[in-house]
Amino acid sequence: MKKKLFRFLALLMIIGVALSACTPKSNTENGGTIAISGAFALYPMMTRWAEEYTTLHPEVLFDVSAGGAGKGMTDALSDTVEIGMVSRAISAEEEAKGAYWVPVVIDAVFPTISDQNPVKEQLLAAGITREAFTKLFITGEYTTWGEVIGDPTIIAEVHVYTRSDACGAADTWAKYLGGAQEDLLGIGVGSDPALLDAVIKDPLGIGYNNLNYAFDITTGANVTGSLVVPIDVNENGVTDAEELLTSTTEAVSAVADGKYPSPPARELNLVTHGEPSGIVRDFITWILTDGQQYVTESGYIALTPEKLAEALLKVQ
Repeated sequence: MKKKLFRFLALLMIIGVALSACTPKSNTENGGTIAISGAFALYPMMTRWAEEYTTLHPEVLFDVSAGGAGKGMTDALSDTVEIGMVSRAISAEEEAKGAYWVPVVIDAVFPTISDQNPVKEQLLAAGITREAFTKLFITGEYTTWGEVIGDPTIIAEVHVYTRSDACGAADTWAKYLGGAQEDLLGIGVGSDPALLDAVIKDPLGIGYNNLNYAFDITTGANVTGSLVVPIDVNENGVTDAEELLTSTTEAVSAVADGKYPSPPARELNLVTHGEPSGIVRDFITWILTDGQQYVTESGYIALTPEKLAEALLKVQ
């Protein structure tokens, strides 16, 4: 009797092991959770992609958080997350550490001021040249709004704001001005939304923001209380029609048509620690194919077909 009971229990154990071997595990190609963190610039687009992908694949869940491009890279390389969102170029040193990246969309950084700025009419009419931005953000030669617009009778101070966290927006804005993020002057603020909020509250302030923070993602207009300052690209002292950007639509068109300088326009990237596989690879592949249909309506600029083809080759 005891032998029969022993054999029966042994058989149950064998069946249990066999069944457990057939049970899908979390984070496999059958499903799981994908953790994503990083650039504020890509956060709105990523949340939309995650929502759409979950509708198609309810077995895949997402944990998406913003925190700056520096955090996205650090988390991805330390295996804290599966995907890092990075809004700048990937360095050779980071690639040597295992950073595997693919571009997914194009974004841009825009200079922003309060709509209560005392010389806003002059700024909107003439714009600001690259040289003048450099004298504000890099050398500090310009300290009054009168110097910016060429009117010495105006002595109101300029209050420059910049990002205090390692981020793609600051890196890209600095590159446009011929420097690096550490060269940027100003009062440091820790995120894209907080930087814009600081500028809105300060009539004498000037800063810079990614597209989906400079413009209201719902209305497509300038965020209430702020204005995007025209960049006088051709330096003719007049704001041309394509330089005055009052909506997401106008900004996207200017970047897509090459009328807005690059930098501060740039590609946004996804980074993994080593070549992606499983559900992470499947998700990135979807982003570069079916997921592209959501790019324009989300306020971003699509990669060229050639760039998309190159990106797809990297994940297949």
